[in-house]
Amino acid sequence: MMASPAAATRPRLIVTADDFGLHPAVNHAVERGFREGVLRAASLMVTAPAVADAVARAKRMRGLAVGLHLVLADGQSALAPSQIPALVDARGRFGDDMLRDGFRFFFLPHVRTQLAAEIRAQFEAFAATRLPLDHVNAHKHFHLHPTVLSLILSIGRDYGLQAVRWPAEPGSGPWLKPWLALMRRRLRRAGMRSNDQVFGIRHSGGMDEQALLDVVEHLPQGLSEIYLHPATHNALTPTMAHYRHADELAALLSPRVRRAVAEHCQLCDGFGDPAAV
Repeated sequence: MMASPAAATRPRLIVTADDFGLHPAVNHAVERGFREGVLRAASLMVTAPAVADAVARAKRMRGLAVGLHLVLADGQSALAPSQIPALVDARGRFGDDMLRDGFRFFFLPHVRTQLAAEIRAQFEAFAATRLPLDHVNAHKHFHLHPTVLSLILSIGRDYGLQAVRWPAEPGSGPWLKPWLALMRRRLRRAGMRSNDQVFGIRHSGGMDEQALLDVVEHLPQGLSEIYLHPATHNALTPTMAHYRHADELAALLSPRVRRAVAEHCQLCDGFGDPAAV
C-alpha cells in the first residue's frame, strides 16, 4: 500500500535496542518491546553469553529487524586469542582503551590484519544465524573510526551489508563533526543506507519515558534512529552499572510514547523498510 502524501512528509523513525544477546534480561526486554511497544529493531552481539536465546527469540518475532552490533571494545571476540593476540587478552576480551586501540588500528599493519579477521568472523557468525542482516553498527560507536569503517564496508559486502548507523546526534561536540562528515561521505559513496540523525548518545542508559517523549515530539525531518539498552532489570554488567535498563524498557512500553509516535512520525521496521529509504 502506498503511503499518503501527508505520511510521506512526516519524520521517519527507527527504534532500536542495542546489546541484543548480552543477557537473558535484555532478550526478554527486546521481545516485550517489539510485541507490546514501539521497538522495531535490535542489534545483535554475536559473541555475547545469551546470543543463542536472542537468535531463537528473533526467529519467533517476524518483523523484528536484526543487525550486527560489532564488538571491538569491552566485550568478547569471535576468534580465539591465539589468532588475534594484538587485540584481546588471554580470555579473548577486548579492552576499553579505545583511544589507544584506535591509534594501533590506524598505524600498525599487523593489528589491522587481525582486526579484519575478527570483523569477518563476526559477520560470519551473524550469517550463521540465518537472520536477514538489516544493518551494522558497533559497540560504543567504534565504527566511527576510519579504519574500522573501511573494513566494515569492504567485508560487509560479502554478507549483504546495505545499512550502517551514522552516530550523529544533534548537538554533538564540535570535535566530532569532521569525523562524522567524513563517515557520512564514505557511507554515501559506498551506497549504504543510513539515518540522518541518531538519538541515544546523550542519554545513554537513561532513555526513560520523558527523554523518549522529548525526542519523539521534536523529531526533525528525515530518518531518525533512537537506540536504547532495555532490560527487565538493572546492574547487568560493571561497565553499565549506572544504566537504568528497566526504565528504558518501561519507556518502550509506555502508552504515552506509543501515542506520541503515532502522532508525530512514521515508525519504520528497520533500515530495510521501504519507508526508511
